[in-house]
Amino acid sequence: RLRLRLRLRLRLRQMSLPVLPLGREDYDNVYEPAEDTYLFVDCLEAEAETLRARRPRIALEVGPGSGCVLAALAKALGPEASGCAFFAIDVNENAAAATQRTAKANGFCANVVRGDLIAPLRERLRGQVDVLLFNPPYVPTPSEEVGTQDISAAWAGGLHGREVLDRLMFEQGVAELLSPNGLFFLVAVAENKPKEIMSIFAECGLSGVTAMKRRAFNERLSILRFERTPANANPNPSPNPSPNPNPKPKPNPNPNPP
Repeated sequence: RLRLRLRLRLRLRQMSLPVLPLGREDYDNVYEPAEDTYLFVDCLEAEAETLRARRPRIALEVGPGSGCVLAALAKALGPEASGCAFFAIDVNENAAAATQRTAKANGFCANVVRGDLIAPLRERLRGQVDVLLFNPPYVPTPSEEVGTQDISAAWAGGLHGREVLDRLMFEQGVAELLSPNGLFFLVAVAENKPKEIMSIFAECGLSGVTAMKRRAFNERLSILRFERTPANANPNPSPNPSPNPNPKPKPNPNPNPP
């Protein structure tokens, strides 16, 4: 079994990855590409034809870390990348700097902003993002580990591994960012309850599918892909879903009024 795992890791690391001009010291403070990253890269390669056909003009990655996935998107777009503005937001200053370096090494320009999830660009990019990427901290952990200032913030997801994603959905209204033709790619593991995530985004008018999945060691990884349903092609100005996707009706405090 150990030999099989080593072969799997070697196969994953032999994929066609973007140039990463980072050293061992960088990964003390920046999330190092791993199996979830490689699945994301594979997915974008598989979706390359669809992505190019949509001719995206604005792409945004939330929490880019090393910048590997954003660079993979630029590579997948091919000639269409020249007409696309690439944005990234990361709360980690080291990750922001690493993403800039990775973009430069791969021949494209990235507008990297430091901040909390989508907050810095939410109003500026509302309804304009054609490709949205997010590999959230998805590992179930104690809630107190979420949002720390060390490297564990890159994977600590709190209850069900969903606390950061839930903030993005419920507090920051990420669905508002997508353009009528936009695509949103999201990493999830089985513990995150992917079907529930799809149901929540359905309330925002986004239909979801599993674009790619893979078992990597003890993780059942998926890339979920969302786009607007035809009836919701124009972004709703207030599409934030209810925090409870299946709210129970409130009882009538006075069921027999006089």
